[in-house]
Formats: sequence, C-alpha cells, structure tokens
Amino acid sequence: MPEPYIRAALPDDDEELSALDRAIWSYLHAVQPEPQPPYDPFFSGRHAPEDTLVAELDRRIVGYVRLGFAYNIASNAHVRQIQGLAVAEEARGHGVARTLLRAVMEEARGRGARRIRLGVLGHNAPARRLYESEGFAVEGVLPGEFLLGGEYVDDVIMGRAL
Repeated sequence: MPEPYIRAALPDDDEELSALDRAIWSYLHAVQPEPQPPYDPFFSGRHAPEDTLVAELDRRIVGYVRLGFAYNIASNAHVRQIQGLAVAEEARGHGVARTLLRAVMEEARGRGARRIRLGVLGHNAPARRLYESEGFAVEGVLPGEFLLGGEYVDDVIMGRAL
C-alpha cells in the first residue's frame, strides 16, 4: 500500500468523515453510543476543519486525526491534545495511523506546542502500542471512567514532549 497523502481537512470533507466515523464505530475506541440517524455533522463548534488532518489513498479519505487544546486557558496554551484518531478498516495495518500521528505532532509543534497528550481506552491495546512506540508514556489512569457495552473501562492518559 502506498504512503497516505496527509492534508488539512476541508469543510467539504464533512460527509465523508462522518461516514468514516460511522463505519468504524466500536466500543474498542468510542465512548459515545453508536451513531443513529439523523447523523450529526463531523465539524461542529468544537471541531473545525482546520483542526483536523486527513489521510487520503487514491483520493479517498481513509483516516483522520483531530487536534485541540487540552484546556482553553492561557497557562496551558503550550499543550495540545489529540481529540480523535481514526483509520478505515481496510487501511489498518499499513502505517496510516502512524503517519497521521507523526503529522499531527508536527502540526502541534508548528502551532507552538511543547507537549501533546491524549486519552485512550485501557482495553485498546493496538492504539496503546502505537502511542508508546511514538514516545507517548502513560501519565495517568482514570479507573472505570467509562461504562461501555456493560463493562467499565479505564481512560488512560498518555503524553509526551514535542
């Protein structure tokens, strides 16, 4: 599989990104219930196109990563937070997530960040391995933070310097 093309999201990507989210939904990584019609737009007041990077293969979006502030206060402006990373099922295992992760870290640096953090569900071993391999370390665990599909799941906070 060729290396994905990474670019900033555009407002016109809304429908394709929303469809990707619905297609890959799973309690392995999602803390919200499975989306049901009518579907919410992908971009909202909290998440704008300029805060999202997309991965394309053959002009088709196969993944995305969202970047935001950990807290919206001046004393924490040097920290960015990954607020979603997703890859289409057929593109998994081909480096798309790793490419997106590296691109978003570079984007965060370009925006003046000195640190980056994220939350990952404790039972999502593949994602945790990826983050660890890219220098993220566990900085905290919120035990039983989410009730997903009848099971209590930890929220694992990971971070690294940029």
